[in-house]
Amino acid sequence: MTNQIPEITLNDGTNIPAIGFGTYKLWGNDGAAAIASAIDHGYRLIDSAYNYENEGTVGAALKRTSVPREELRITSKLPGRYHTYDKAVKTIQESLYRADLDYYDLYLIHWPNPKQDIYMEAWQALIDAKKWGLIRSIGVCNFLPEHLERLEKETGVLPSINQVELHPFFNQAEQRKWHEEHGVVTESWSPLTRASDVFTNDTIKDIADKHSKTASQIILRWHYQHDAVAIPKSASPVRQLENISIFDFVLDDEDIEAIDELSRTDGRMKDQDPAVYEEF
Repeated sequence: MTNQIPEITLNDGTNIPAIGFGTYKLWGNDGAAAIASAIDHGYRLIDSAYNYENEGTVGAALKRTSVPREELRITSKLPGRYHTYDKAVKTIQESLYRADLDYYDLYLIHWPNPKQDIYMEAWQALIDAKKWGLIRSIGVCNFLPEHLERLEKETGVLPSINQVELHPFFNQAEQRKWHEEHGVVTESWSPLTRASDVFTNDTIKDIADKHSKTASQIILRWHYQHDAVAIPKSASPVRQLENISIFDFVLDDEDIEAIDELSRTDGRMKDQDPAVYEEF
């Protein structure tokens, strides 16, 4: 399949696709097959993490596809227990060894862990790893504006990406606005939510019928039109192709507004508030 996904330029000058593929809980041979299938269907941005325990699976998938490495954008993430500088550097190296890669296109701090409060050490490690050529672009996940402001104040370097929980039931309007004003790309984890009623929501269904699209296509197009890079996951080749086929239609302003109105103050799926949540 010819890759027709638009690209977004990050604040460091590198480019990433406007939609990617999530790999959470894709492990072993089946996981490698699913990831390779996604690449063969046109995905070029692959999202993993040290704590997903599947960086090796991602590496195996890359060997099963004929797509050149330079056309792919591979992401992993630093876990909370390795935020000290020396541990962060070694973890980045270990992530590369696990995936059998020379570099990651994106490497992110998975959570700020504010109680631990050593994410600045982790950030400096990412900055240095980029200088050493181990990482092409650096970013974070789940950082609030106050955390992002501190990164810039103390290092002069803002993340290229902040990956946050973002879906119709939690649209992160203020967070997205901050990103837009400061040149940080928003990336959406769990863009279709996990085991929720989003697919049977009447608003989503009505808009899907209007455009003759599936509910997932409507939601992913909503992310795209909000300039958010969604990373849906599916092991099904049919669903993989469905999720990537969102660039042949446009949601009306009224569609966007209707979906925005589904957002809830308590819309986080697992109450993982970055202000207090601590990742192991």
